[in-house]
Amino acid sequence: MDNPLAREFRTASLLRFALPNIVMMVFLSLYTIVDGMFISRFVGTLALSAINMSYPLNCLEMAVGIMLGTGGSAVIARELGEGKEMAARQDFTCIVAASLLLGLAFLALGNLFLDPVLRFLGTSRIQFPYCRIYTRILLLFAPAFFLQTAFQTLFVTAGRPGLGLGLTVAGGLANIVLDWLLMGPVGMGVAGAAVATGIGYCVPAAAGMVFFFRNRRGTLYFTPFRPRRRMVLQACGNGSSEMVTNIANAVTTLLFNLIFLEFWGEDGVASITIVMYFQFVFTAVFFGFSMGVAPVISYKYGAQDTAQMRRIFRCCLGFVLVCSGAMYGLARLVIGPCLTLFTDADSAVYAITVEGFPLYAASFLFMGVGIFASSLFTALSDGVASAVISFARTFVFLVGMLLLLPRLWEGTGVWLAVPAAELLGLAVSAAFLAWGRKKYQY
Repeated sequence: MDNPLAREFRTASLLRFALPNIVMMVFLSLYTIVDGMFISRFVGTLALSAINMSYPLNCLEMAVGIMLGTGGSAVIARELGEGKEMAARQDFTCIVAASLLLGLAFLALGNLFLDPVLRFLGTSRIQFPYCRIYTRILLLFAPAFFLQTAFQTLFVTAGRPGLGLGLTVAGGLANIVLDWLLMGPVGMGVAGAAVATGIGYCVPAAAGMVFFFRNRRGTLYFTPFRPRRRMVLQACGNGSSEMVTNIANAVTTLLFNLIFLEFWGEDGVASITIVMYFQFVFTAVFFGFSMGVAPVISYKYGAQDTAQMRRIFRCCLGFVLVCSGAMYGLARLVIGPCLTLFTDADSAVYAITVEGFPLYAASFLFMGVGIFASSLFTALSDGVASAVISFARTFVFLVGMLLLLPRLWEGTGVWLAVPAAELLGLAVSAAFLAWGRKKYQY
Protein backbone atom coordinates (compact mmCIF):
# COMPACT_ATOMS: atom_id res chain seq x y z
CA MET A 1 0.00 0.00 0.00
CA ASP A 2 1.57 3.30 -1.18
CA ASN A 3 1.60 6.14 1.27
CA PRO A 4 1.10 9.54 -0.42
CA LEU A 5 3.48 11.11 2.11
CA ALA A 6 6.33 8.80 1.07
CA ARG A 7 6.86 10.21 -2.43
CA GLU A 8 9.51 12.77 -3.30
CA PHE A 9 8.17 16.32 -3.19
CA ARG A 10 9.26 19.24 -5.33
CA THR A 11 7.90 22.77 -5.24
CA ALA A 12 4.96 22.14 -7.57
CA SER A 13 3.96 18.80 -6.04
CA LEU A 14 4.20 20.18 -2.50
CA LEU A 15 1.97 23.14 -3.40
CA ARG A 16 -0.51 20.79 -5.09
CA PHE A 17 -0.58 18.61 -1.97
CA ALA A 18 -1.18 21.62 0.30
CA LEU A 19 -3.67 23.36 -2.03
CA PRO A 20 -6.81 21.47 -0.87
CA ASN A 21 -6.04 22.41 2.73
CA ILE A 22 -5.49 26.05 1.77
CA VAL A 23 -8.78 26.17 -0.11
CA MET A 24 -10.51 24.38 2.77
CA MET A 25 -9.30 26.90 5.36
CA VAL A 26 -10.13 29.87 3.12
CA PHE A 27 -13.59 28.45 2.49
CA LEU A 28 -14.13 27.97 6.23
CA SER A 29 -13.23 31.60 6.83
CA LEU A 30 -15.43 32.75 3.95
CA TYR A 31 -18.52 31.05 5.25
CA THR A 32 -17.85 32.59 8.67
CA ILE A 33 -17.82 35.95 6.90
CA VAL A 34 -21.04 35.14 5.05
CA ASP A 35 -22.54 34.28 8.45
CA GLY A 36 -21.62 37.75 9.71
CA MET A 37 -22.83 39.41 6.53
CA PHE A 38 -26.29 37.82 6.79
CA ILE A 39 -26.53 38.73 10.49
CA SER A 40 -25.51 42.32 9.78
CA ARG A 41 -27.97 42.73 6.92
CA PHE A 42 -30.94 40.73 8.26
CA VAL A 43 -30.68 41.59 11.98
CA GLY A 44 -28.33 44.61 12.18
CA THR A 45 -24.82 45.65 13.19
CA LEU A 46 -25.81 45.53 16.89
CA ALA A 47 -26.43 41.78 16.53
CA LEU A 48 -23.12 41.47 14.67
CA SER A 49 -21.29 43.12 17.54
CA ALA A 50 -23.19 40.92 20.03
CA ILE A 51 -22.10 37.58 18.55
CA ASN A 52 -18.49 38.76 18.57
CA MET A 53 -18.68 39.16 22.35
CA SER A 54 -18.90 35.36 22.67
CA TYR A 55 -16.10 34.74 20.16
CA PRO A 56 -13.50 34.20 22.94
CA LEU A 57 -15.51 31.13 24.02
CA ASN A 58 -15.41 29.82 20.46
CA CYS A 59 -11.65 30.45 20.44
CA LEU A 60 -11.30 28.31 23.56
CA GLU A 61 -13.15 25.45 21.85
CA MET A 62 -10.98 25.84 18.79
CA ALA A 63 -7.84 25.98 20.93
CA VAL A 64 -8.51 22.60 22.54
CA GLY A 65 -9.71 20.99 19.29
CA ILE A 66 -6.76 22.17 17.19
CA MET A 67 -4.29 21.29 19.96
CA LEU A 68 -5.48 17.68 19.90
CA GLY A 69 -5.89 17.44 16.12
CA THR A 70 -2.58 18.97 15.02
CA GLY A 71 -0.57 17.47 17.88
CA GLY A 72 -2.06 14.04 17.26
CA SER A 73 -1.43 14.38 13.53
CA ALA A 74 2.28 14.97 14.17
CA VAL A 75 2.48 11.79 16.28
CA ILE A 76 0.52 9.72 13.72
CA ALA A 77 2.46 10.99 10.68
CA ARG A 78 5.79 10.34 12.40
CA GLU A 79 4.68 6.77 13.23
CA LEU A 80 3.72 6.24 9.59
CA GLY A 81 7.15 7.52 8.53
CA GLU A 82 8.74 5.02 10.92
CA GLY A 83 6.68 2.17 9.43
CA LYS A 84 4.46 1.71 12.53
CA GLU A 85 1.12 1.61 10.69
CA MET A 86 -0.88 -0.34 13.30
CA ALA A 87 0.24 1.99 16.11
CA ALA A 88 -0.68 4.97 13.91
CA ARG A 89 -4.23 3.63 13.36
CA GLN A 90 -4.75 2.96 17.05
CA ASP A 91 -3.52 6.43 17.99
CA PHE A 92 -5.68 7.95 15.25
CA THR A 93 -8.77 6.26 16.71
CA CYS A 94 -7.82 7.40 20.20
CA ILE A 95 -7.43 11.03 19.06
CA VAL A 96 -10.88 11.05 17.40
CA ALA A 97 -12.49 9.51 20.51
CA ALA A 98 -10.83 12.11 22.74
CA SER A 99 -12.09 14.90 20.44
CA LEU A 100 -15.66 13.63 20.73
CA LEU A 101 -15.46 13.46 24.55
CA LEU A 102 -14.09 16.99 24.75
CA GLY A 103 -16.95 18.24 22.57
CA LEU A 104 -19.49 16.67 24.93
CA ALA A 105 -17.75 18.29 27.91
CA PHE A 106 -17.96 21.75 26.27
CA LEU A 107 -21.64 21.20 25.46
CA ALA A 108 -22.49 20.43 29.11
CA LEU A 109 -20.24 22.91 30.91
CA GLY A 110 -20.75 25.72 28.42
CA ASN A 111 -24.53 25.72 28.77
CA LEU A 112 -24.32 25.31 32.55
CA PHE A 113 -22.19 28.43 33.05
CA LEU A 114 -23.20 30.45 29.98
CA ASP A 115 -24.67 33.56 31.61
CA PRO A 116 -21.74 34.30 33.97
CA VAL A 117 -19.30 33.61 31.12
CA LEU A 118 -21.01 36.13 28.83
CA ARG A 119 -21.03 38.75 31.59
CA PHE A 120 -17.33 38.10 32.23
CA LEU A 121 -16.68 38.67 28.51
CA GLY A 122 -18.07 42.19 28.81
CA THR A 123 -21.33 41.74 26.92
CA SER A 124 -23.36 44.93 27.25
CA ARG A 125 -27.00 44.99 28.35
CA ILE A 126 -28.36 45.57 24.85
CA GLN A 127 -26.04 42.93 23.31
CA PHE A 128 -26.87 40.23 25.88
CA PRO A 129 -30.15 38.81 24.42
CA TYR A 130 -28.62 38.33 20.97
CA CYS A 131 -25.36 36.90 22.33
CA ARG A 132 -27.05 34.47 24.74
CA ILE A 133 -29.35 32.75 22.27
CA TYR A 134 -26.65 32.52 19.58
CA THR A 135 -24.03 31.02 21.91
CA ARG A 136 -26.41 28.61 23.65
CA ILE A 137 -27.49 27.05 20.36
CA LEU A 138 -23.93 26.88 19.01
CA LEU A 139 -22.73 25.03 22.12
CA LEU A 140 -25.22 22.24 21.35
CA PHE A 141 -23.13 21.49 18.26
CA ALA A 142 -19.80 21.42 20.16
CA PRO A 143 -19.20 17.64 19.58
CA ALA A 144 -19.59 18.12 15.80
CA PHE A 145 -17.29 21.15 15.96
CA PHE A 146 -14.54 19.13 17.68
CA LEU A 147 -14.83 16.26 15.20
CA GLN A 148 -14.73 18.63 12.24
CA THR A 149 -11.64 20.36 13.66
CA ALA A 150 -9.84 17.03 14.13
CA PHE A 151 -10.75 15.73 10.67
CA GLN A 152 -9.45 18.90 8.97
CA THR A 153 -5.93 17.81 9.90
CA LEU A 154 -6.37 14.03 9.95
CA PHE A 155 -7.69 13.83 6.38
CA VAL A 156 -4.39 15.36 5.27
CA THR A 157 -2.43 12.90 7.43
CA ALA A 158 -4.39 10.07 5.83
CA GLY A 159 -3.31 11.34 2.40
CA ARG A 160 -6.85 12.47 1.48
CA PRO A 161 -6.71 16.30 1.54
CA GLY A 162 -9.11 16.52 -1.41
CA LEU A 163 -11.81 14.65 0.49
CA GLY A 164 -11.37 16.96 3.48
CA LEU A 165 -11.77 19.93 1.17
CA GLY A 166 -14.91 18.52 -0.44
CA LEU A 167 -16.58 17.91 2.91
CA THR A 168 -15.66 21.37 4.19
CA VAL A 169 -17.11 22.95 1.06
CA ALA A 170 -20.29 20.90 1.48
CA GLY A 171 -20.61 22.02 5.11
CA GLY A 172 -19.96 25.63 4.14
CA LEU A 173 -22.57 25.60 1.38
CA ALA A 174 -25.12 24.09 3.76
CA ASN A 175 -24.34 26.86 6.24
CA ILE A 176 -24.72 29.63 3.64
CA VAL A 177 -28.01 28.30 2.24
CA LEU A 178 -29.44 27.81 5.73
CA ASP A 179 -28.26 31.29 6.78
CA TRP A 180 -30.34 32.82 4.00
CA LEU A 181 -33.31 30.52 4.62
CA LEU A 182 -33.47 30.72 8.43
CA MET A 183 -32.68 34.42 8.80
CA GLY A 184 -34.56 35.51 5.68
CA PRO A 185 -37.86 33.75 4.84
CA VAL A 186 -38.13 31.89 8.18
CA GLY A 187 -37.16 34.97 10.23
CA MET A 188 -35.29 33.21 13.05
CA GLY A 189 -32.72 36.01 13.49
CA VAL A 190 -29.45 35.15 15.25
CA ALA A 191 -30.90 31.79 16.34
CA GLY A 192 -31.13 30.86 12.65
CA ALA A 193 -27.48 31.84 12.16
CA ALA A 194 -26.43 29.57 15.04
CA VAL A 195 -28.46 26.60 13.73
CA ALA A 196 -27.05 27.09 10.21
CA THR A 197 -23.48 27.19 11.52
CA GLY A 198 -24.04 24.10 13.68
CA ILE A 199 -25.44 22.07 10.79
CA GLY A 200 -22.44 23.19 8.74
CA TYR A 201 -20.22 21.58 11.42
CA CYS A 202 -22.22 18.36 11.26
CA VAL A 203 -21.64 17.69 7.55
CA PRO A 204 -17.83 17.04 7.67
CA ALA A 205 -18.07 15.56 11.18
CA ALA A 206 -20.65 12.90 10.25
CA ALA A 207 -19.10 12.17 6.84
CA GLY A 208 -15.64 11.80 8.41
CA MET A 209 -16.94 9.29 10.94
CA VAL A 210 -18.60 7.23 8.20
CA PHE A 211 -15.52 7.36 5.95
CA PHE A 212 -13.04 6.19 8.58
CA PHE A 213 -15.40 3.45 9.76
CA ARG A 214 -15.94 2.03 6.27
CA ASN A 215 -12.67 2.71 4.40
CA ARG A 216 -10.47 -0.26 5.33
CA ARG A 217 -8.05 0.12 2.41
CA GLY A 218 -6.63 3.53 3.24
CA THR A 219 -3.65 4.46 5.38
CA LEU A 220 -5.79 5.35 8.39
CA TYR A 221 -9.11 3.96 9.64
CA PHE A 222 -10.81 3.22 12.95
CA THR A 223 -9.52 0.16 14.77
CA PRO A 224 -9.87 -1.26 18.30
CA PHE A 225 -7.57 0.57 20.70
CA ARG A 226 -6.62 1.00 24.32
CA PRO A 227 -6.64 4.58 25.62
CA ARG A 228 -3.03 5.76 25.68
CA ARG A 229 -2.77 8.57 28.16
CA ARG A 230 0.89 9.16 27.44
CA MET A 231 0.28 9.51 23.68
CA VAL A 232 -2.62 11.93 24.23
CA LEU A 233 -0.44 14.04 26.55
CA GLN A 234 2.32 13.98 23.93
CA ALA A 235 -0.19 15.08 21.28
CA CYS A 236 -1.36 17.90 23.53
CA GLY A 237 2.26 18.95 24.08
CA ASN A 238 2.94 18.90 20.32
CA GLY A 239 -0.18 20.94 19.63
CA SER A 240 0.27 23.32 22.54
CA SER A 241 1.38 26.16 20.27
CA GLU A 242 -1.87 25.98 18.31
CA MET A 243 -3.74 25.94 21.62
CA VAL A 244 -1.77 28.97 22.80
CA THR A 245 -2.57 30.78 19.54
CA ASN A 246 -6.31 30.32 19.95
CA ILE A 247 -6.38 31.05 23.68
CA ALA A 248 -4.42 34.20 22.88
CA ASN A 249 -7.07 34.99 20.24
CA ALA A 250 -9.72 34.64 22.95
CA VAL A 251 -7.91 37.01 25.31
CA THR A 252 -7.05 39.56 22.63
CA THR A 253 -10.59 39.47 21.20
CA LEU A 254 -11.87 40.20 24.71
CA LEU A 255 -9.45 43.13 24.97
CA PHE A 256 -10.36 44.39 21.50
CA ASN A 257 -14.06 44.26 22.35
CA LEU A 258 -13.58 46.15 25.61
CA ILE A 259 -11.25 48.74 24.07
CA PHE A 260 -13.46 49.33 21.02
CA LEU A 261 -16.49 49.63 23.30
CA GLU A 262 -14.62 52.29 25.26
CA PHE A 263 -13.52 54.31 22.20
CA TRP A 264 -16.43 53.83 19.76
CA GLY A 265 -19.24 51.93 21.56
CA GLU A 266 -21.17 49.05 19.94
CA ASP A 267 -20.36 50.48 16.46
CA GLY A 268 -16.69 50.01 17.29
CA VAL A 269 -17.21 46.36 18.21
CA ALA A 270 -19.06 45.84 14.90
CA SER A 271 -16.11 47.47 13.11
CA ILE A 272 -13.44 45.25 14.67
CA THR A 273 -15.67 42.23 14.01
CA ILE A 274 -15.65 43.04 10.29
CA VAL A 275 -11.88 43.65 10.30
CA MET A 276 -11.30 40.30 12.00
CA TYR A 277 -13.38 38.64 9.29
CA PHE A 278 -10.92 40.00 6.73
CA GLN A 279 -8.04 38.72 8.85
CA PHE A 280 -9.64 35.25 8.95
CA VAL A 281 -9.42 35.02 5.15
CA PHE A 282 -5.82 36.13 4.85
CA THR A 283 -4.49 34.10 7.78
CA ALA A 284 -6.46 31.08 6.49
CA VAL A 285 -4.00 30.87 3.58
CA PHE A 286 -1.04 30.66 5.96
CA PHE A 287 -2.77 28.25 8.34
CA GLY A 288 -4.06 26.10 5.48
CA PHE A 289 -0.65 25.88 3.84
CA SER A 290 1.16 25.20 7.13
CA MET A 291 -1.34 22.49 8.14
CA GLY A 292 -1.21 21.02 4.64
CA VAL A 293 2.58 20.57 4.60
CA ALA A 294 2.91 19.60 8.29
CA PRO A 295 2.21 15.84 7.79
CA VAL A 296 4.78 15.80 4.97
CA ILE A 297 7.38 17.39 7.25
CA SER A 298 6.53 14.97 10.08
CA TYR A 299 6.81 11.98 7.74
CA LYS A 300 10.14 13.08 6.24
CA TYR A 301 11.48 13.79 9.71
CA GLY A 302 10.43 10.32 10.90
CA ALA A 303 12.04 8.79 7.78
CA GLN A 304 15.21 10.89 8.38
CA ASP A 305 15.10 12.22 4.79
CA THR A 306 17.16 15.39 5.33
CA ALA A 307 17.49 16.21 1.61
CA GLN A 308 13.71 16.42 1.28
CA MET A 309 13.47 18.34 4.54
CA ARG A 310 15.76 21.06 3.19
CA ARG A 311 13.94 21.33 -0.14
CA ILE A 312 10.52 21.46 1.55
CA PHE A 313 11.66 24.15 3.99
CA ARG A 314 12.98 26.43 1.22
CA CYS A 315 9.77 26.02 -0.76
CA CYS A 316 7.59 26.77 2.27
CA LEU A 317 9.47 29.89 3.28
CA GLY A 318 9.41 31.25 -0.28
CA PHE A 319 5.65 30.66 -0.56
CA VAL A 320 4.96 32.41 2.75
CA LEU A 321 7.04 35.49 1.87
CA VAL A 322 5.44 35.93 -1.56
CA CYS A 323 1.94 35.51 -0.11
CA SER A 324 2.62 38.06 2.63
CA GLY A 325 3.28 40.85 0.14
CA ALA A 326 0.42 39.83 -2.14
CA MET A 327 -2.10 39.73 0.72
CA TYR A 328 -1.19 43.19 1.98
CA GLY A 329 -1.74 44.67 -1.47
CA LEU A 330 -5.01 42.79 -1.97
CA ALA A 331 -6.34 43.83 1.44
CA ARG A 332 -5.79 47.52 0.66
CA LEU A 333 -7.59 47.16 -2.68
CA VAL A 334 -10.73 45.32 -1.57
CA ILE A 335 -11.56 46.87 1.81
CA GLY A 336 -13.88 49.60 0.49
CA PRO A 337 -16.11 47.51 -1.78
CA CYS A 338 -16.22 44.57 0.65
CA LEU A 339 -17.28 46.76 3.58
CA THR A 340 -20.54 47.63 1.81
CA LEU A 341 -21.52 43.95 2.07
CA PHE A 342 -21.86 44.48 5.82
CA THR A 343 -22.93 48.08 6.28
CA ASP A 344 -23.90 51.18 4.31
CA ALA A 345 -21.18 53.56 3.17
CA ASP A 346 -22.66 56.43 5.21
CA SER A 347 -22.76 54.48 8.50
CA ALA A 348 -20.58 55.03 11.56
CA VAL A 349 -19.30 51.45 11.33
CA TYR A 350 -18.08 52.09 7.78
CA ALA A 351 -16.29 55.30 8.76
CA ILE A 352 -14.54 53.72 11.76
CA THR A 353 -13.34 50.75 9.69
CA VAL A 354 -12.09 52.70 6.66
CA GLU A 355 -10.06 54.99 8.91
CA GLY A 356 -8.34 52.22 10.86
CA PHE A 357 -7.97 49.31 8.44
CA PRO A 358 -4.95 50.65 6.46
CA LEU A 359 -2.96 50.66 9.70
CA TYR A 360 -4.18 47.22 10.77
CA ALA A 361 -3.48 45.67 7.35
CA ALA A 362 0.29 46.12 7.77
CA SER A 363 0.14 43.05 10.05
CA PHE A 364 -0.42 40.84 6.97
CA LEU A 365 3.19 41.55 5.94
CA PHE A 366 4.61 39.95 9.08
CA MET A 367 2.29 37.22 10.40
CA GLY A 368 2.89 34.48 7.77
CA VAL A 369 6.41 33.57 8.91
CA GLY A 370 5.29 33.25 12.52
CA ILE A 371 2.36 30.98 11.63
CA PHE A 372 4.58 28.75 9.48
CA ALA A 373 7.41 28.61 12.05
CA SER A 374 5.05 27.53 14.81
CA SER A 375 3.51 24.83 12.61
CA LEU A 376 6.95 23.61 11.50
CA PHE A 377 8.10 22.93 15.07
CA THR A 378 4.77 21.23 15.86
CA ALA A 379 5.37 18.93 12.87
CA LEU A 380 8.84 18.19 14.24
CA SER A 381 7.28 17.30 17.63
CA ASP A 382 9.04 20.25 19.27
CA GLY A 383 6.04 21.57 21.15
CA VAL A 384 8.14 23.88 23.34
CA ALA A 385 9.65 25.88 20.47
CA SER A 386 6.29 26.02 18.73
CA ALA A 387 4.50 27.20 21.86
CA VAL A 388 7.10 29.89 22.61
CA ILE A 389 6.72 31.36 19.10
CA SER A 390 2.93 31.36 19.32
CA PHE A 391 2.79 32.62 22.89
CA ALA A 392 5.16 35.49 22.14
CA ARG A 393 3.50 36.48 18.86
CA THR A 394 -0.17 36.15 19.70
CA PHE A 395 -0.24 36.85 23.43
CA VAL A 396 2.77 38.54 25.03
CA PHE A 397 3.43 41.05 22.25
CA LEU A 398 -0.21 41.62 21.28
CA VAL A 399 -1.53 42.08 24.81
CA GLY A 400 1.44 44.33 25.56
CA MET A 401 0.79 46.49 22.49
CA LEU A 402 -2.96 46.66 23.19
CA LEU A 403 -2.28 47.91 26.70
CA LEU A 404 0.54 50.31 25.72
CA LEU A 405 -0.19 51.90 22.33
CA PRO A 406 -3.73 53.22 23.04
CA ARG A 407 -2.28 55.10 26.01
CA LEU A 408 0.27 56.73 23.70
CA TRP A 409 -1.80 57.40 20.57
CA GLU A 410 -5.42 56.65 21.62
CA GLY A 411 -7.50 55.33 18.66
CA THR A 412 -4.52 55.18 16.29
CA GLY A 413 -2.65 53.11 18.85
CA VAL A 414 -5.50 50.58 18.96
CA TRP A 415 -5.21 49.98 15.21
CA LEU A 416 -1.38 49.80 15.33
CA ALA A 417 -1.26 47.18 18.11
CA VAL A 418 -1.55 44.15 15.81
CA PRO A 419 1.12 45.23 13.26
CA ALA A 420 3.53 46.10 16.06
CA ALA A 421 2.99 42.73 17.76
CA GLU A 422 3.40 40.80 14.49
CA LEU A 423 6.66 42.60 13.70
CA LEU A 424 8.08 41.58 17.07
CA GLY A 425 6.77 38.05 16.48
CA LEU A 426 8.57 37.92 13.13
CA ALA A 427 11.88 38.61 14.89
CA VAL A 428 11.31 35.77 17.40
CA SER A 429 10.25 33.36 14.64
CA ALA A 430 13.33 34.15 12.55
CA ALA A 431 15.59 33.47 15.54
CA PHE A 432 13.99 30.07 16.17
CA LEU A 433 14.13 29.11 12.48
CA ALA A 434 17.86 29.88 12.42
CA TRP A 435 18.40 27.82 15.58
CA GLY A 436 16.32 24.88 14.31
CA ARG A 437 18.25 24.46 11.05
CA LYS A 438 21.21 22.99 12.93
CA LYS A 439 19.15 20.75 15.18
CA TYR A 440 16.65 19.37 12.63
CA GLN A 441 18.73 19.63 9.44
CA TYR A 442 15.98 21.28 7.34
